[in-house]
Amino acid sequence: MAIFHEAALGVRDIARRGLTLAVLAAIIPLTGGCEPKGGPGGSAGRIAVGGPACPRPQAAIGVQPQFNAQEQEIRALRRQGFQGDFFAQIDLARRYSGRDAQEKNLADPVESAVWYELALSNPDGYAPIVAGVDPKRGNRGGPGSKLNDCRAAERRGAYLSLDRLLDRMSSDERQQVRDRVIYVLSSQGAPGFRTLARLHDVSFGPFGDPSDGSPIDPRDLTKVKPPAAATLFTRNDVDVYLYNYLAAQGGDVAGYVMLKDFERSSPERASLGSDAEAKARRWVPPYEFYPPQAPDSGVPHSDETATLGEAEGLAVSRIDELPFQHIAAALAYLRVIPQPVSAQSQLSPGDIQTFQAMIGRPATGVFTPLEKVRAIQYAAVNGSSRSQLALAVMYAEGVGVPRDYARAFHWFAEADKQGSPEAKYAMSTYFSLGVSGVADQDKASAVVYQIDGALSGFKPSAQRLREVLAQVARAPSRPTEGSYR
Repeated sequence: MAIFHEAALGVRDIARRGLTLAVLAAIIPLTGGCEPKGGPGGSAGRIAVGGPACPRPQAAIGVQPQFNAQEQEIRALRRQGFQGDFFAQIDLARRYSGRDAQEKNLADPVESAVWYELALSNPDGYAPIVAGVDPKRGNRGGPGSKLNDCRAAERRGAYLSLDRLLDRMSSDERQQVRDRVIYVLSSQGAPGFRTLARLHDVSFGPFGDPSDGSPIDPRDLTKVKPPAAATLFTRNDVDVYLYNYLAAQGGDVAGYVMLKDFERSSPERASLGSDAEAKARRWVPPYEFYPPQAPDSGVPHSDETATLGEAEGLAVSRIDELPFQHIAAALAYLRVIPQPVSAQSQLSPGDIQTFQAMIGRPATGVFTPLEKVRAIQYAAVNGSSRSQLALAVMYAEGVGVPRDYARAFHWFAEADKQGSPEAKYAMSTYFSLGVSGVADQDKASAVVYQIDGALSGFKPSAQRLREVLAQVARAPSRPTEGSYR
């Protein structure tokens, strides 16, 4: 089981975990073991329920807090949390719980539960560590033992906090927690998909951890009403296959091993292959990007996903192939500007700063390529049929966002619901392919060919893209969005 578990984590996970834990193991002797230390806002030094908290790096001493210090600190923690830092996830969850006076303004039960769940399902929180040996006590001694002990205490405290939060939530709030966890993990690529597979697999503990290392008492799982934290994700084989398949499709060796082991475990599981693969080709994350809402503090829930690779970076770099009138229309729809403009030079730095504040980005007054993409996405998720159609085109062509025909179909469908004639025609081409109305990734070339005929060309060139988007932007025959307000 231990060998399989290490294979499941993957080579990249192990390498990253080894570096992080080696640093922490080096810190422990310097800080006197697991005694709590002070940290920003006091959160780093709190003692988790059931034992001592793991040490954190000391905060700078004698530095006066700035006006926006709290927001900068939260953004930094979110960046680390999105990238899988166990301790950043724990600290974020504690801060959003608002249990300290100086963090009451951050209180957000849903967001707190999200980061507790992510920390508990993070392999860095439960993977075995052997960082040193005490000659007198054998393998139980040394910094590795201390780090194992304090991580177990951190996880136990996180579990109890998460269970209390979920127990007081409505079904809609729990769904929000699930959706946000799925989004963050899917943004991590193959390692995140493997974690999602484990969360749905009965072979693992409720947090995708080894059953014998779970902070939940196994006896509690057999009760008539099991702990709320243990039932956030419903165990089912189809989702296990789905997420392992998504990991394997990204070329992940560990995901492929887990997928094949899962198939071989029983004939019933092997028979799920065709249905799960079809679902995987149609799968899209719950959100276009992390919902940028904010608690009373006014600190937005910024999306701190990291670019996963060359394809994503190339797609974002192509955003200037999109005529700026579409970005301006999105800003007008969001009421950032009173009416659309024809060129970026007509925007003031204040206009740009207003939008940056809306999505939790640094207010520089200079539009970055990613922020231009976010303008289209934000307008699309808030109901702009014009932005929905533009976003569908962007996904079909890999402009601003990586090419993804399932997502292209999704946004064509959303625009079609609002009566967009171009989207309706594009939708009919999907149905004509006999794909049950859903964009099948394996039909990519045929889909592009059909849309090409419908919307006057989707050839991968800037000029052709400008032509089709200019057609999409022409005055509609009947009003659909009024004056973009």
